[in-house]
Amino acid sequence: MELTLLGTGAPDGMPRPDCPCAACAAARGDRSRAATALLVDDALLLDLTPGSVFAAARAGHSLTGVRQVLLTHPHDGPAVELPAGLPPAGRVPDGRELTLISGHRVRAVSMDAPGTGYEVTAPEGERLLYMPPGAAPAGLADRVAQPYDMVVGDVTGRPDAVARLRAVEAIGPTTEVIAVHLDHDSPSGPELDRRLAASGARTVPDGTTLVVGEYHAVPDVPRRTLVTGGARSGKSVEAERRLETFPEVVYVATGGGREGDTEWAARIGLHRERRPAAWRTEETCELAELLQSDGPPLLIDCLSLWLTDAMDRVNAWDDTAWTDGGESALRERTAELVASVRGTRRTVVAVTNEVGSGVVPATAAGRRFRDELGRLNSAFADECEHVLLVVAGQALTLRG
Repeated sequence: MELTLLGTGAPDGMPRPDCPCAACAAARGDRSRAATALLVDDALLLDLTPGSVFAAARAGHSLTGVRQVLLTHPHDGPAVELPAGLPPAGRVPDGRELTLISGHRVRAVSMDAPGTGYEVTAPEGERLLYMPPGAAPAGLADRVAQPYDMVVGDVTGRPDAVARLRAVEAIGPTTEVIAVHLDHDSPSGPELDRRLAASGARTVPDGTTLVVGEYHAVPDVPRRTLVTGGARSGKSVEAERRLETFPEVVYVATGGGREGDTEWAARIGLHRERRPAAWRTEETCELAELLQSDGPPLLIDCLSLWLTDAMDRVNAWDDTAWTDGGESALRERTAELVASVRGTRRTVVAVTNEVGSGVVPATAAGRRFRDELGRLNSAFADECEHVLLVVAGQALTLRG
């Protein structure tokens, strides 16, 4: 089954008309995107958009053989003129299945937002799922019989849609996930590719033809990632993004609670509100034990608070205690953590603070913490396939 993406952008396209934002200003040439529309085997058109005929011609296809035109979502803009020769466009009620003269079977899939998704099965058996913008499947079964060969949807706007499909094994290890409905809120260029790769997805330029079911290397999601940066740099948000398409995640909070500290409680509350409801939180500093066990991905936030706890345990803040065994005890605990990262079979994203670029701490204890965190960051990063530095909300790849 051949799928031609006549457009890959949001309903208003990219750049948006008359939008002065930086993303739209940069969306020129091959970075521009028309509203998403899919042409399947030159027989089925999913979403009718302005310029579909010309987009098909530029891609080396024609709409003259299209036998069915289906819409996935309400179109609020000006009416789109139906090109001569095309059948009337319509939407199929949820759950209903159509069989086209071409042999394709199309089943309408209910969504949790206005619109309809379509599951397309080719005569040869390949299966494609296409979802409208801003929507995720609703009412999924606990498990599906077999994964889709390809899923096309709003990965950047609704990453939880991918998570839901992974949870019921509708997206498997060989499923190709293609991001569409890309808007000016999405990153562009290499940053978009990097963020999608972390989700096991990719995007393609308008006019690309893909073969559904053909082997294609799925982006390799790094097993171990370290995200570092200064205070309020956006490093925690970046770490959370890297796991937002996973159906289950254990969020490891190393800071715990602080009785009577309302400001700290407010910080914790903001973090919790950002996390998907399916994520489970564990407040612990026993990281080695978690890393050595099997289970869903871990998001560790953060190593600097873990180090604070480790230094508390050996009274490393006191100069005498430090020289009388505290230093060696801390080294043993950090070595255990690093060894656990090296041997873990879980997907791990860890957050830490970048130190040493600011004012030199005024106390020996402060300088000791700075030095030990720097050493821990270096050792932890050495065991990670992917290391990111976040500055002003922008992620810079240091490794991977």
